[in-house]
Parts: sequence; C-alpha cells; structure tokens
Amino acid sequence: MTASPAPSVTPPAPARPDFSGEVAAYYAEYRKGYPPPVLDALERLFALDAHPGIGDLALDLGCGTGQLALPLAARVRTVVGMDPEPDMLGQARAAAERAGVRNALWLLGTDADVPALAGLLPGARPLGVTVIGNAIHWMRPGELFRALYPLTRPGGGVAVIANGTPVWAQDTDWSRALRAALTEHFGRPVTASCGTDAAERAGYAAALEAAGFTGVGETVVEYQDALTPDQLLGTVYSAVPASALPSPEERPAFAARLRAALPEPPTADGYPEHVRVSLLTGRR
Repeated sequence: MTASPAPSVTPPAPARPDFSGEVAAYYAEYRKGYPPPVLDALERLFALDAHPGIGDLALDLGCGTGQLALPLAARVRTVVGMDPEPDMLGQARAAAERAGVRNALWLLGTDADVPALAGLLPGARPLGVTVIGNAIHWMRPGELFRALYPLTRPGGGVAVIANGTPVWAQDTDWSRALRAALTEHFGRPVTASCGTDAAERAGYAAALEAAGFTGVGETVVEYQDALTPDQLLGTVYSAVPASALPSPEERPAFAARLRAALPEPPTADGYPEHVRVSLLTGRR
C-alpha cells in the first residue's frame, strides 16, 4: 500500500509587532524618505502613467506613514497605501493632507488581504506597480507575489525596495557602537536586517520568478547622508515595537546610555552613512 503524500503546509506569517502610538509618530518623523532617482526608476521600469482618467494605480503594501506612497502619488493616477497598523495610516493620511496629496487612498490590511483587492479595484488587471518597502520581512513573499500577478497589468510589476541598511547593522564605528549598546540593553544580539540581507533578497527574487514575473533584477540608487544624534535615536525608536519601547519616564536614561556609547560625531552634520537603496523588480 502506497502512503499518501504529506499535506502541504503553508508556514505561518511572521508575527507582526505593535508599531502603534509613539512608534508610528517616530516613524513619521525620523524614517528616511526616498530620493527622486528611486521614483524615476519606478516610473521608467514600469512605464507609469499619471493621467487623471486613464493612468496607473499603484499599491504601496506595508506603507507605514507614507514615505514612499506620497511621492509615488505624483507618478500615478491613484496610489493605495495599505498597512496593518491604524496609527501608521493615521500619520500617512495627515501627511497627505499637509502635502496636498488628493489621489491617495489608505486601507487597513496585510499581505494576506491582497486577493480581496480584486473585488475592490477597477479592471481585471488594475495595478501598474506594487511597491513594498522595508516591510517584506513581515510577509509571506511566495503567496503574496502569486496573488499580485493576476492583479498586475502587462508591463507592470512589483518592486521590493530596501531603503538602506538599518542604522544598527552598518559597517561603521558609530553603528557598531550602537549595535553593542542595543544588544546590552535588550539582552540579546540585535541582528535584524529588515529585508536588506543579500540572501533574503535572493529568496525574494526567486519567489518573484516562481510567481511568473520576468526580467527580475536589481536597480540601485546610492547617496551619502548624515544623521544627527537626535535623528539616530529617533530612527531606533521608530524600529522598536511599542511593547519594547522604553516608557517616557525611562527614555531619557535610555537615550543617555546610547549617546554615551556612541563616538563623537565626526562632522558637524552628524554621523555619516552611505545609503544604498535597492529596487528588486519583476515585470508581468
């Protein structure tokens, strides 16, 4: 008697931490934006159209507080920002109002909700582009890309964007000092790469190809930046789940420990960093 094959088991999605409240506010204030060459590359790679009547629809999945969705809105007819955290969407909506962006729609949801978009969005293949910033590590890429394929117009596609290496994972003296101080505070190594690790990105590329996307490749935008001590601390706060963020009463002491661990900023602008923005793209 031949044994039946074991049933296929879908691995659970990574547990999403709570990025509500103050964390969302820190995210809105301190997370890096995207320089114009990144938007230029998206427009070129997917031939994006901003015509009010017939232009493209873009989806920013895991949009956070809108750092990518808002500038992308100028390159398409409509951008849909989707995130599982209501406070993130509240910050994004407020930023859109301040910037006068009127063609953005904000939806509460996760990558698991993408198939349901087929019943909400116009057209059989409505999406010109889906962008996913530093949130892909909270998702199930294989299932997500398979769900996006039938929603994507010919010539459109997916861009998985790594917006620089996390501040605690860079190859600089100040980053190594920050990493050591955070490891001591949390009592465990701080190793999260937020989807920027080369091996992880190779896995995302393979998943795009397996889902049917073609021309999978990488476009890189690089530039020099600097972080003031306040910006460095704010960036750390934006990456710490609300449950692990030091309380307001504890925060001055936490900040003081981090500042004491860091070397003096080598320039008047702060701590220099080389920012490498990687766009991993595949087209339908």
